[in-house]
Amino acid sequence: MAAGAAVGSTAIFTGSAAADTADTSDPAHTSAHAPDAWSPVPDVVPVPLDAWYDNDGIDTAAARGGNFDGSGYSFPGEELPAGPVVIGGVNFLFPSSAAGAKNNIVANGQRVDLPSGHYLSAAFLVSCSYGAASGTATVHYADGGTSSASLGGSDWYAGGGELTTSFRYSPGGTDQHPVAMGVSDLWTDPAREAVAVTLPTTGPAQEGTSALHVFALSLQPAATGRALLLRSAASTHSLTGPRGAQSVEATVLNAGTAWIAASDAVTVDVTAPGARTVAPAAIPLLAPGEQARLRIGIRNTAGTAPGTAATGTVRVCGRGGTASARSTPLILGTPDYRPTDASLSTHQAPYWFNDAKFGIFIHWGVYSVPAWSPVGGSYAEWYWNSLQGVDDPVHAYHAQTYGEDFAYDDFIPMFTASRFDPRSWVELFRDAGAEYYVLTSKHHEGFALWDTKVSDRNAVRMGPHRDLVGDLFAASRRYTPELRNGLYFSMPEWFNPDSPWMGHAPRNPYTLAPVPYTGYTAGKDFVKDYQAPQMRELIHGYDPDVIWCDIGGDNDSEHVLAEYFNNAKNRGRPKDVTVNDRSGIAPHDFTTPEYTTYNSTVVAKWEASRGLDPHSYGYNSATPDDRYMTAEEVVRSLVDIVSKNGNFLLDIGPKADGTIPAIMERRLRETGAWLKVNGESVYGTTYWAPMAQLGDLRFSVKQGKAFYVSSLVEPGSTLAVSAPVPIRKGDRVTMLGHDRPLDWEFDGGTLTVRVPAAARAKGRYAWVFKIDWTR
Repeated sequence: MAAGAAVGSTAIFTGSAAADTADTSDPAHTSAHAPDAWSPVPDVVPVPLDAWYDNDGIDTAAARGGNFDGSGYSFPGEELPAGPVVIGGVNFLFPSSAAGAKNNIVANGQRVDLPSGHYLSAAFLVSCSYGAASGTATVHYADGGTSSASLGGSDWYAGGGELTTSFRYSPGGTDQHPVAMGVSDLWTDPAREAVAVTLPTTGPAQEGTSALHVFALSLQPAATGRALLLRSAASTHSLTGPRGAQSVEATVLNAGTAWIAASDAVTVDVTAPGARTVAPAAIPLLAPGEQARLRIGIRNTAGTAPGTAATGTVRVCGRGGTASARSTPLILGTPDYRPTDASLSTHQAPYWFNDAKFGIFIHWGVYSVPAWSPVGGSYAEWYWNSLQGVDDPVHAYHAQTYGEDFAYDDFIPMFTASRFDPRSWVELFRDAGAEYYVLTSKHHEGFALWDTKVSDRNAVRMGPHRDLVGDLFAASRRYTPELRNGLYFSMPEWFNPDSPWMGHAPRNPYTLAPVPYTGYTAGKDFVKDYQAPQMRELIHGYDPDVIWCDIGGDNDSEHVLAEYFNNAKNRGRPKDVTVNDRSGIAPHDFTTPEYTTYNSTVVAKWEASRGLDPHSYGYNSATPDDRYMTAEEVVRSLVDIVSKNGNFLLDIGPKADGTIPAIMERRLRETGAWLKVNGESVYGTTYWAPMAQLGDLRFSVKQGKAFYVSSLVEPGSTLAVSAPVPIRKGDRVTMLGHDRPLDWEFDGGTLTVRVPAAARAKGRYAWVFKIDWTR
C-alpha cells in the first residue's frame, strides 16, 4: 500500500496489534539520493478580496473615517504595508488604506470564491474586535464536497500577532496602545480541487460584539512528490541546545505528497558572514501537509560583535541536494537590551516556557484574611476595593462582620502565615505536574510579601514578620530545582496616597474619613521612588524566571525590563526569563486572557489563567467545595489550551495562615496523577497546524516523534477522527495508560481506532491516543 494519498487518489491503511511492521514499499524508505530528488513548490496564490471587503478599519492622519470595531477606532495606515507583502512567511496582498476604502471583511458567513486548484492550506491575515473570535470555516470543492475547521484570531488590542502597530486611531485622536494582526491557517484537502471558502459567522463590527476581521487571504498550492518549502526564517535572541547557542527559528512545510523520513537526511542550517552553525536542525519525519517548527543554533565567529546585522541564507538540505532556501536578514548575537520598545520587542517567550505548558498561580496577601465575596461574584482578592461601593455586597458584609470602624489595614496583624510550609507548597506544585509557579509578590492592596526597602508596608515589618517570597524561592531551589520560579507584581496600588489608582487615598468607606496607609512614608514619586525600585529589588534579590505584571498604567518598565533581561543574559550561565503583557508598555513575551480562553490556535504565545474557584484568584471562604473546578474540568481546560498554543496558569488561594485548602490540594494532586500518565501529550508539544480541535477532540504534536489525539469524553468501542491525521501503514497507535497497540484503519479522510473496554477503563478525564512515528 502507498504511504499517503496522492493528489486525486484515495488510500486505506490499517494497523494491527498482531501485524505492526513498517511498510517498506513507502517511497520515503527508498535510498536513492539524487540531486534532483526535490520537486519545485508552486508559488503562494494571493486572493484579491476587494469584492468582499465590507469594513474600513485602517485610517491615516490625513484621511480619517475608518471604524474597525464599531466604536470609531482603527488601525494606523502609516505603520502598515500596502500591496504585496510577506507576513509570517506568507505572501499576502495587503489592502489599501486610502480614504474611504474598504479593507477588511467582517466574517459573517460570506462565501469567497477561490482560484480553482489543489491547495494544502489557506492563510488568512486576521484580527478581532471586542475579544477573540472564531468559528467554523468551510472549504468547498469542485466535486461538491466540503471540509471544515475552526478559523479565528486574537483580539487586536489584547493579543499579539505577526503585524503590530504602536498605536491606534481613536474617535477623537490617537490611543497610544499597540494593536495587531496575525496569520491563521485553514487546512484544505490537496486531493480535491478547491473552489471557495465560507467564512465563519461572527460579528457584526459593533461595540461589545466579538468579530473576526479578514484583511488578506493567500493559498499554498500542493506540489507532487517530495517537496519542502522553507516558509519562514528569522534570528532570535533566544538560546537553544545544551550549550545555549543563539537560535534561528525556521518553519518548514512538507508541500509534497510523500512523507519525509530519516533516510532523507533532511537538515536545516544557516550560512552568514560572521557566524557559523553549531547546531543544525533535523527533520526526522514529516507528513505531507505538515509543518516543522525548528531551532538552528548559531554562534558568532571571532571579531563579530553581538548585534551585528548580516544577510544570511537558511537552507533545507537532504537527499544530496537543497530542497529549499531563503535569504534572510539576521542579527548575530544578542546585544544588551536598551530601554526602548524596538529593543525590548526583540525579546520573546523562552523555549522552556513554551514547553512547560502548566503553571500554578498563587494569590496570597492581606485579602486572604477577610477572604469573602459572593460566590461567583467579584474577585475575593478585590475585597478592599469592593468595600468602597455602597451597593456592593462586600460593603454590607464587612459592616456586619467586622464593624464600620474596622479598617482594611486592621487585617494586617491577622495575616500571620503561621502554618506556611514552603517546602510542602513547592512539592505539591511538582506533584501536580506543574513546571513553574507565580506568586503574588504585591497585589493592588500594596502589601509586599518581601522586605522591600522603599516602604514598611511589607510582610517582614508587620503581619507574618517573614520574607515570604524569599522562603518560597529558597525552598523551591533546594527541594524542587526543576520548577521555574515566578513573581506577580501589581504596577499600581489602589489607594497609595502618592498615586491612588482609584482616585483617592485610603478612607473609611462608610464615613469617608481618611485612614492611614499603614507603613507608608509620604513624599515619594510613585513610579521612580516606589514602583520601579520594588521591581528592581525583585529582579536582583530573587532572580525570578517570570515577572508577571498586572494592570499597567504609569511605569518605568522600559528601563526596568531592559535591566531584567540584561541581568539574566550577562552572567556565567545565562538564562532565559520572560514577562507578560501587563507592564504598561507595548513589548511583551506572551498575552494573558483571564478566566477565558481562545477557540482556535493563536500562534503568538499566550497563557490563560483562572482560579480553581468559579470566579476568584484569592481564597473565598464563601465558596463551597462543590463549586470548585473538578479535576476533569482542570484537565480538559489544560488539554484544550495546549492544543491552541497556550499555557495554563491555574490559581490557588492559600488561607491567611499559609495552609492550602484541602479541596485545592486534592484537585492539584488529581491533576498530577493524570499528567503522570498523559503528560507526554502536553509537555514539549506544539500545536497541530491544520486544526486545534474537532468536536470533543484536541490535537498536539511532538515533532518527529508522535501525534496525539485527546478525547475530552470517554470514547465508545471506536474512536473516529475525521481529519487529515498524519499516519502511515505500520505506525503504532496506543492509548496512554494502556500500552497494548490498538487496531486502526485510515481511509485518507477518517482515522478509526478500535478501543477495547480494557483501554477505556484505564482512562480518566481525557483519553489520549498516541500515533507513534518512531517505528
